[in-house]
Amino acid sequence: MDDITNDIAVTIGRRIHAERTMRDWSLAELAERSGVSKAMLSAVERGMTSPTAVLLVRIASAFGMTLSTLIARAEMQGGGLLRKDAQPLWRDPQTGYVRRHLSPAAQMPLELIRVSLPAGAKVSLPASSYAFIKQQIWLISGRLDFTEGDVVHRLEPGDCLALGAPSDCVFHAPGPDAADYLVALVRD
Repeated sequence: MDDITNDIAVTIGRRIHAERTMRDWSLAELAERSGVSKAMLSAVERGMTSPTAVLLVRIASAFGMTLSTLIARAEMQGGGLLRKDAQPLWRDPQTGYVRRHLSPAAQMPLELIRVSLPAGAKVSLPASSYAFIKQQIWLISGRLDFTEGDVVHRLEPGDCLALGAPSDCVFHAPGPDAADYLVALVRD
């Protein structure tokens, strides 16, 4: 792991450990609630592995929060201004998906996230990752095929999609370029 990826993995691991400890849960209890093995959870908490988006969604859902909330709690210390250089970046080691958290830590229900999904990449997220939020996706560049349940939305640059009720979703950048998009989410 390079230093940046290692630092982020350690930070996320510490946050997961803190969330688990605050709830007085054992590794076994978190494993049961998330469907993630104790061995994997231990490796994540110790920063020994960089977890995938799918894995983090399962862990966040077990805590009753979104992936965005988990990462924001891990990487941000607060303040009304978040300069570009300080905006947390996270890369999914499985797909190369890059997520930049744009919003400063605040007691606001709104979060802005910029995502770059490499051409040809797909990210599947379960309905549980949308259980606590309402979300819109605005495509900046490239193409994005977004599958929401049984419906496929083919987004072109400038298109904005408001997501419906929570359902299993797939983000797919069919190419030839990466899909760059903004996600605006509001916590319920």
